[in-house]
Amino acid sequence: MGNDGGSIPDRRDLVKNKPKAEQADKANQIRALWFFCALSKRPLQEPVVSCALGKLYNKDALIEYLLDKSAYGDGEEICGHIRSLKDVKTLKLTPRSPPPSPGSDVAKFVCPLNLKEMNGAYPFVYIHTCGCVFSQSGLRAVIGSTPTSKTPSNDVNTAVDKEQLDVCPQCATKFSRSTDVLSVNPSAEEEERLRAMMEVRRSREAVKPKSKKRKANAEAPVEDNSAVAKKKKESTNTHSPSPAPAINPAVATSSKSLASSLLAEEAKRKASMSDAVKSLYRSKYDQPRKETFTTMGTFTRYA
Repeated sequence: MGNDGGSIPDRRDLVKNKPKAEQADKANQIRALWFFCALSKRPLQEPVVSCALGKLYNKDALIEYLLDKSAYGDGEEICGHIRSLKDVKTLKLTPRSPPPSPGSDVAKFVCPLNLKEMNGAYPFVYIHTCGCVFSQSGLRAVIGSTPTSKTPSNDVNTAVDKEQLDVCPQCATKFSRSTDVLSVNPSAEEEERLRAMMEVRRSREAVKPKSKKRKANAEAPVEDNSAVAKKKKESTNTHSPSPAPAINPAVATSSKSLASSLLAEEAKRKASMSDAVKSLYRSKYDQPRKETFTTMGTFTRYA
């Protein structure tokens, strides 16, 4: 650029194009969701738990976070909705046989129904009542894709439809297909739906019905204050005073002898005192003096 003909700049040197936005590798994102703990970013290792939003955590990492909220920098953002271990469910995972070698990209767990790998290629779900994990296609193949029929209740006043419960194909635990089947690592839309369900469930838990005992106490008539006072007075009058505790004669004799010996020593000590020392001590029966220790024996208008 020194006008000496040594360099000829072209458009690539003079015009700089806007760099393209970096795109995250989807394969690495999927691998991080299904192979690593969402909180500690360490490989998943049993026991594994899942929250109401379908995220996977190592149980020891979650306990560490609950004990110390500052243990992980982004812990509040990732699992701030978890208040205690009651908000998570321990999953019953089926390990792969034979187990994969350490450091490999092969999934550690599979579906017990169709042996599909739990690596993010297939959607997986877990049952909230028991914690069993299945692939979505395997569970649908066993229990059927059509929803169970609802049987109306016989009570006309309540008129509540009771849903027929399904049975877990692995442990035979009953569950509701509409509320107890939760997706593992769901999409953004599914996660919002699960979050709304979680908020509704927590709002129902906050409103606790009154116990029967409290309800009976509230409905019972309040007694008159005069009647209550009369009952208390009668109870105090009829109550006999408790007898005085018995004193051991040997203890009483020894305490009397000790008191007499102390009095004799005090009298002997006062007898040996000079008049100057005796003037410093006063009996509790003497009249109070106006003079203080600093003005004693001196002339003062306040004495």
